[in-house]
Amino acid sequence: MSERVVTFVTGNANKLREAQQILARANVPWKLESRSVDVPEIQGTTQEVAIAKCSAAARAIGGPCLTEDTALCFRALGGLPGPYIKHFLGNVGVHGLHKLLAGFEDKSATALCTFAFCSGPDAEPILFEGTCEGKIVAPRGETDFGWDPVIEIDGTGKTFSPK
Repeated sequence: MSERVVTFVTGNANKLREAQQILARANVPWKLESRSVDVPEIQGTTQEVAIAKCSAAARAIGGPCLTEDTALCFRALGGLPGPYIKHFLGNVGVHGLHKLLAGFEDKSATALCTFAFCSGPDAEPILFEGTCEGKIVAPRGETDFGWDPVIEIDGTGKTFSPK
């Protein structure tokens, strides 16, 4: 029996490497390959966005796929930027993310990672979510990987960013 290939829809080599390492530790009998696929970006909740993206990707590649979306949800802003964090980061930068909460007492935030798996073009995606609670702080550490330097993880005194 040949190994099943699942396409991880990402152009990010670091995300692919991390996912391959996780699946290898879990002894999952899949070969994970990456492919960058243009899919429409819809507006909605993190779950709605993940389902639409994974469904569109499965149709585009004609087979099973895995997608990943991250969100950064500020409690004071009712969950925004949420799934739109990439656009917020691109427009205001990592320092601007911190400044968005300057007028608010509540600096709490949730980092949310949503993986969606779709077994084929006509299948309904299955969602897997993980969260990490923290607070928004002035950027600390390396600022070359997204919003990692602005969220301090509860109870650690550290951001996601190394150093």
